Amino acid sequence: MFKKILIANRGEIACRIIKACQEMKIKTVAIYSDIDSESPHVMMADESVEIGPANPSESYLNFDKVIGAAKETNSDAIHPGYGFLSENGEFAKFVADSGLIFIGPDPDTIRLMGDKAESKKMMIDAGVPTIPGSDGELSGNIDAIARGIGYPLMVKAAAGGGGKGMRVVSSPDDLESALEAAKNEARNSFGNDTIILEKFLENPRHIEVQILGDNFGNIIHLYERECSIQRRHQKIIEESPSPAINNKIRKMMGDAAIKAARVANYKNAGTVEFLYQNGEFYFLEMNTRLQVEHGVTEMVCGIDIVKWQIKIAYGMNLTLSQKDVKQRGHSIECRIYAEDPSRNFLPTPGIVHKMILPEGPGVRNDVGISEGQEVTSAYDPLLAKLVVWDSDRNSAIDRMDNALSNFVILGLITNQPFLRDIMQNKSFQKCSFSTGFIDEHYATWSYREIPTELMVAALLGSKSSSQEVQKLARDPYSPWSSKGGWRQGT
Repeated sequence: MFKKILIANRGEIACRIIKACQEMKIKTVAIYSDIDSESPHVMMADESVEIGPANPSESYLNFDKVIGAAKETNSDAIHPGYGFLSENGEFAKFVADSGLIFIGPDPDTIRLMGDKAESKKMMIDAGVPTIPGSDGELSGNIDAIARGIGYPLMVKAAAGGGGKGMRVVSSPDDLESALEAAKNEARNSFGNDTIILEKFLENPRHIEVQILGDNFGNIIHLYERECSIQRRHQKIIEESPSPAINNKIRKMMGDAAIKAARVANYKNAGTVEFLYQNGEFYFLEMNTRLQVEHGVTEMVCGIDIVKWQIKIAYGMNLTLSQKDVKQRGHSIECRIYAEDPSRNFLPTPGIVHKMILPEGPGVRNDVGISEGQEVTSAYDPLLAKLVVWDSDRNSAIDRMDNALSNFVILGLITNQPFLRDIMQNKSFQKCSFSTGFIDEHYATWSYREIPTELMVAALLGSKSSSQEVQKLARDPYSPWSSKGGWRQGT
């Protein structure tokens, strides 16, 4: 087994990987930018190496610095986590060429499946259901292609993900501007402005299937995750099993995911994503990495996906067969973000002055912050993932609602109250939702009362927080609304 692994990431996922390595008796190396010097993943690792300033291109995305840190610490392998370099085929090749092991699929597989146009062609050839649309890079009479697909349609970047380079087009009049906007965003985000067109499904569910494959042709799936609760095409709540499908569809989806993995010659952990509507499902894309939401699958299936990533990368056989994998109970994950849902999920940096995590049976906290730490706007605002498990969906919802009520981060505003509102929403509880759920139910969401996080931040002297408190205060006689001689203590 590997003696030492470098984690080429930060935050909660770096902490999660370090914990798995600790249980496997593998030494770990953390890398960090200058503003991350006191982050939990740095403190948890056996060794740590500073690799540059906050700008990711000068630190976490810098090939030479990451490999240099691995060489300096005599690491055997690199685990990329998710985000940053995790789906960069050139980096995976650079790792291999440097004599190290990349914990993930082969570079060619990453490159191929990262191209939405090429991967869609492969799925069509393999017999995996795909969304009607253009099969490759747009050329010729684009207006005619769009009319042939039919409106509404989706303009989508062929490279990348995370909702970047995507536009919904309702009529021919909007096509040209949508194409230009999507190209610009794709060029800035991925360095590739290739665009494809697909039929836009107006009320689909987003359901994905977790797969594992080894170096000997063994591939299994770990069933599905429901990922339809999203804002700006990015997931915030996931659960497993999906409440939308029956066992017949579940088996068909699992079989299609394995078929997709086989045609891609897939090795290690990955995810095949589908859109589901009216009893039909369609291939969306393949994520060639560990997913943020892998925890709900681990809770339901009782399988540690990170450990299997490491074992497979080392060259071990996948000893699990499909019949060994069972779904048990129900799991839900909520992503805790430093963001304000009342202001279009605007990031809310600040200092974590106090943190209290919920505890109890069936409650899991994957956390990447600590008390006293400053959460900056330099990186993704994900603070933690709260995951629960219970015997059935209704019980899991109740457990999550209770856990959220006991999840406290003071000093900066988070989406915790918003997540609680979703848990208490009747449509969510009755499984009546699609990817448009938040736009449909929470387009004008606001706080029912001044969040404690804002009160604490204001008391501690944050000018922006004081201003926000004044905006939210409903009592005209409250000192928070006063413009008189009252001042914050210093």
